[in-house]
Amino acid sequence: MTIAATDVNAPLDQTLHDDAPLDHALLDLEHFLPYRLSVLSNRISQVIADTYAARFGIGIAEWRAIAVLGRHSGLSANGVAERTAMDKVAVSRTLARLLERGLVQRDTHGDDRRRSVLELSEAGYRIFDEVVPLALARERALLAHFSDDDRRQLDALLTKLSKGLQDLIQPGVAED
Repeated sequence: MTIAATDVNAPLDQTLHDDAPLDHALLDLEHFLPYRLSVLSNRISQVIADTYAARFGIGIAEWRAIAVLGRHSGLSANGVAERTAMDKVAVSRTLARLLERGLVQRDTHGDDRRRSVLELSEAGYRIFDEVVPLALARERALLAHFSDDDRRQLDALLTKLSKGLQDLIQPGVAED
């Protein structure tokens, strides 16, 4: 037996089935914002990755690290993890692969010899310089159906979501 979803405008695949336990909390994933954002982000990242993966032999994690270091040279591994919102272990493995391939180089911080800093090598910058226009073209294609006003609204809404997230992390201390 299939029970129709309560939202009459919901797509047909959004139904409750016999295997949905009716005596437990119900989470409508298709309308749960964190889930929707995660799925959308993963799909967009994969579409963009399709433009560089085979050509440069890097995956999404490697590109994220390259993109961050291309924009913010001299970060520590923790700094890369913070800016990418990736797990520290995943960042460590990603950076190890990039170091091994000679796309990233590690040096010690001038003031603190115990602290290592990372930057793209010339080979890393060559990939960065080739992938950036491809990624930006994909972004333009993704947003092609948006008006200028839509894009401004999207940016404003994403900024509000970021502030809301900050409130969840540190209640009462929102970014300005």
